[in-house]
Amino acid sequence: MNTYRNPVIPGLHPDPSVCRAGEDYYLVTSSFEYFPGVPLFHSKDLVNWRQIGHCLSRPGQLDLGEVPSSCGIYAPTIRFHNGTFYMATTNVTKGGNFIVHTDDPLGEWSDPIWVDHPGIDPDLFFDEDGTVYFTSSSNNGTAQSRIDLKTGKRLSELTFLWNGTGGQYPEAPHLYRIGEWYYLLIAEGGTEYGHMATIARSKRPDGPFESCPHNPILTHRSRHNSIQSTGHADFVQAPDGSWWTVFLGVRPASYPNKHHLGRETFLAPVTWTEDGWPVVGENGTVSETMPAGSLALQPVATPPVRDSFDGPALAPQWNFLRSPDPDNWSLAERASCLTLHGSPETLNDAGSPAFVGRRQQHFDCRASAFLTFAPQRDGEEAGITVFMNQKFHYEIAVTRIAGERKIICRRRIGSMWKVENEAPWSADSVVLTVKADKEQYAFGFSGGDGDGEPFWFGRGECSQLSTEVAGGFTGVFIAMYATGNGIRSASPAHFDWFEYEGADKEHTQA
Repeated sequence: MNTYRNPVIPGLHPDPSVCRAGEDYYLVTSSFEYFPGVPLFHSKDLVNWRQIGHCLSRPGQLDLGEVPSSCGIYAPTIRFHNGTFYMATTNVTKGGNFIVHTDDPLGEWSDPIWVDHPGIDPDLFFDEDGTVYFTSSSNNGTAQSRIDLKTGKRLSELTFLWNGTGGQYPEAPHLYRIGEWYYLLIAEGGTEYGHMATIARSKRPDGPFESCPHNPILTHRSRHNSIQSTGHADFVQAPDGSWWTVFLGVRPASYPNKHHLGRETFLAPVTWTEDGWPVVGENGTVSETMPAGSLALQPVATPPVRDSFDGPALAPQWNFLRSPDPDNWSLAERASCLTLHGSPETLNDAGSPAFVGRRQQHFDCRASAFLTFAPQRDGEEAGITVFMNQKFHYEIAVTRIAGERKIICRRRIGSMWKVENEAPWSADSVVLTVKADKEQYAFGFSGGDGDGEPFWFGRGECSQLSTEVAGGFTGVFIAMYATGNGIRSASPAHFDWFEYEGADKEHTQA
């Protein structure tokens, strides 16, 4: 039997939204305080996805300066209409709801069109008569208005649609026209372990809406399952007429239900009852292995383990923490090398440190970087961080303390921090390594080219970086960083290469 594996996009990729343009599918997810914003993926089969860029790639599109952790960009919606792609989202910290658009998803997206409509989790719906409906989540449920797509101005008063089935936080609305019905799909229960998707329908886009008699149509609440917190879904129809849904979920790594990879993107088939109601997966539940049905699977190339930084731009998987300072990094200063200039900001600050990171996408993985760094002043530091937010992270780094160059392994857990281990280091270059399983991170270093086994130097529990401990809506990043610890560093940190390899290679996305 033809099967696929969930999640289809692992690591921090929550709040997925999907559209189809001919034979091609495009998907976006939330990005919070990370820049560029709104990762953009392409697929031919809904299962195998390749990241092709971001919708928000310019500072003029996205201001993340000093935004708190887990703020910034929330729940986007992507739609394709009359040859144009539209993406609507919310900058919850700076500006509210806006839309960007493009005719070429591989190219640049437009500057934001700010929408005069409150709430979060915006949805765009193009009706057959040309009317554009904008629907969002509010404190009372879902609110809708007609808008001018070119200006973002409201063309009608806000209309309250539906507050769901009684679960907390009715949010993430998506409106569809399927046959004679308008369907309103939402999330309820909060994005934690009570999460669910519910649906209602009406003969009019503005209601009144009747609730599906078998709501919730998707939930894993109160179930013993390796996947939890399922909800925040979006529907799409394949060219053969079959229906599918993408949605978020988490994979807890430990009891009691602690997860640190973030909320990930999952896929399930949708069937329809005789009276026109959707059924997701197996009566509202899904598994890590699912039947692919009529999908003709088309695997994508596995991305290289090593990034040698020899291109003119960073690969799409790399992210900055908040709005990047162009003085903090360079791909041109030294050939085939990422150079970071340590900023005064540290990983403990809600600022924009010299930080280039990628999502951790596997429980079992290994990441290494070849670092050349000769700190000239006390406090100058560069290395690798395993980062959840500014209060919860681990580092292995080279620094200078009391005039002596050292390698350190450090923990920051809430208000408590500790340099767990330190050792003298005289060479200008070192290979730093992080190895992870479901329970622990191990931190090591080695000289030369890093071919030998590292000297393991420290450990940290994965559970201490979980959402249940650290809070927020994000997941773990593994990043290269540099800092002057209060002043700008005079010593550049050159990263010749970075490697990331997961034990489950088919769950790595380019």
